Amino acid sequence: MKAFYHQDQSQHDPKFYMKNGKPIPARETPERGDIFRQVLTDLNISINPAKDFGLSYISEVHSPDYVDFLRSVYAKWKQLPDASEEIIPKSNPGRYAATYPKDVIGQVGWHLMDTSCPLGEGTWKGVYASAQTAISAADALANKECTSAYAVCRPPGHHAFSDGGAGFCFLNNSAIAAQRLLKDFNRVAILDVDLHHGNGTQAIFWRRKDVMTLSIHADPAYCYPHYWGYAHEKGEGEGFGYNVNLPISEGTGDAEFLETLDIALEQLDAYAPDAVIIALGLDASEQDPFAVLSLTTEGFGEIGKRVKALNKPTLFVQEGGYISPILGSNLAAVLTPFS
Repeated sequence: MKAFYHQDQSQHDPKFYMKNGKPIPARETPERGDIFRQVLTDLNISINPAKDFGLSYISEVHSPDYVDFLRSVYAKWKQLPDASEEIIPKSNPGRYAATYPKDVIGQVGWHLMDTSCPLGEGTWKGVYASAQTAISAADALANKECTSAYAVCRPPGHHAFSDGGAGFCFLNNSAIAAQRLLKDFNRVAILDVDLHHGNGTQAIFWRRKDVMTLSIHADPAYCYPHYWGYAHEKGEGEGFGYNVNLPISEGTGDAEFLETLDIALEQLDAYAPDAVIIALGLDASEQDPFAVLSLTTEGFGEIGKRVKALNKPTLFVQEGGYISPILGSNLAAVLTPFS
């Protein structure tokens, strides 16, 4: 296994996010990256510096107005009177609004789809570096430098839509990595095992069949992202049947999760992808601060073993998983079969 990281990810250092109407300390912090890299050192997996591939693969996933917004909005925001240090939206339009706003406040509401992704001075550098990390890992896999790779990505990406950020996510790293893999592989599958549904990833590939998306996640009837992730959502047009959602109940532990994983892997195998991306959320842990699901470290180890048994070129892209005493142990358990 080869691993990749870019030090500029730490430039994104949010201080808070809104939960139940109150600002609380940020959970998606640079310390997560430190923990993940220490695990790689302990497993004797070399960490390679991410290369800079520019905007090419990013722009295949994200709209030009959104990319321009991310890289320029902070300077515009700071020109406002009494501007806050971190940007959160004042309002959000319906996604079918007809007119793109000219003013920065309106653009913030257009592109930042909820209040859980505050944007700070270093956010663009951080999210750009995170995306380059995912591309670099995908590039190594595609060039047959390795049969498995791990992208140490933070901030995460699976809630990011083509034109907007949400849920700690700004650029969709897994989707961007898939675009790189498609240059060398005809069919790619993305299996998302994060606590939360990968709604941005689903939306990006909703009408496509060259990338199959599968997600195991807490039932959105009671958990973020609330509006997406239900079992009946299967894609549209050419993409119908290539999106699979497997919501699970609050409190689910190892046994039920792994039974659901086997269902997902059977469908993934039937798709016969040339390469597999695992959108690796670790927030289903029994000790994660979100405290919704109850996977043990042993359960995460089984995820790694069962994915390994696919015998496919495999790319792990880090998604969620927040600070707890066993965060590092859970990552180590998943990666050990590949190390």
